[in-house]
Amino acid sequence: MTLLAFDWAFTIEKAILIAIIISISLVVAMYATYAERKIAGFIQDRVGPNRAGPFGILQPLADGIKLFFKEEVTPNPSNKFLFILGPSLAMLTAMMTSAIIPWGGKIELGGRMVDLQVADINIGILYIFGVVSLGVYGMMVGGWASNNKYSLMAALRGASQAISYELAMGLALIALLMLTGSLSLRTITDQQIHNNWWNIVYQPLGFLIFFICSLAECNRAPFDLPEAESELNMGYHQEYSSMKLGFFLFAEYINMFISCTVIATLYLGGYDMPFVDESQLSGITALIVGLLALFGKTFLLIFVFMWIRWTLPRFRYDQLMNLGWKGLIPLALINMVLTGAIVLFMMK
Repeated sequence: MTLLAFDWAFTIEKAILIAIIISISLVVAMYATYAERKIAGFIQDRVGPNRAGPFGILQPLADGIKLFFKEEVTPNPSNKFLFILGPSLAMLTAMMTSAIIPWGGKIELGGRMVDLQVADINIGILYIFGVVSLGVYGMMVGGWASNNKYSLMAALRGASQAISYELAMGLALIALLMLTGSLSLRTITDQQIHNNWWNIVYQPLGFLIFFICSLAECNRAPFDLPEAESELNMGYHQEYSSMKLGFFLFAEYINMFISCTVIATLYLGGYDMPFVDESQLSGITALIVGLLALFGKTFLLIFVFMWIRWTLPRFRYDQLMNLGWKGLIPLALINMVLTGAIVLFMMK
């Protein structure tokens, strides 16, 4: 019985890719805080951060250093182990979601075909749902372990909100699955490139439902009920300080970045540049064009996320749940039935 040779080149290649994706996610999350404050300042006719570096460009670094060097405070009544586990889970699950996103096409380097995707699994969408569902545990564990009634109430709100909106999101993706016939994000992206039409054309209602559910899953306004400062102080991370608080805040912005990338991949063609035939370009040029296309769509969606935050007021909690159960789920079911009927009609 012979053992298969271990592919060190493949392992090193994937390790480098993972390190690059994690680094990019952290940098984007860090500067998303700067963009958020600048956009808020523009909308509210203010300047925004302008002290740390030219145009305040070093403000995220100053905030990170401040969080890193602040005193760690762990409340005496808290469960110490779970108190640390909560933000760790939130950060871990936020990072794990990026593993199945195709960041670009394949490129030849050193005689090897390098795939800009950590793992191309045929159940990619189910993997996303599984990891996103685990992210709720970080919120719940952190809120419960704090032994603070406001933190616990916020964690319960966040968990029920996530469960409610995951249903509509899943139904929207079932309709997309009917059209694509695959759960692999690579396959879904390739189909959009070869069809010359993005999935938003075929699934406009599904895109809208998925986008709204993504706002709720990321606890973004107007669905930021777990962090309703007016009634719950700071929400489920009320008792956290220093880098444990930083992990929760970073995880929130990483989730927003990854959610926007997933939306761009599923509905906006992923790394497909409109009106450009990538097959006519050289390997490096096609790679750069694809990365620019994907990040351009992602940053546009992040801007819309932030624009919505600073223009729409927060829902009441009953309005939030009514929208999820009585609004989005029936709409997603109607969209699924219509898509099924159209697919059945086209097959005949």
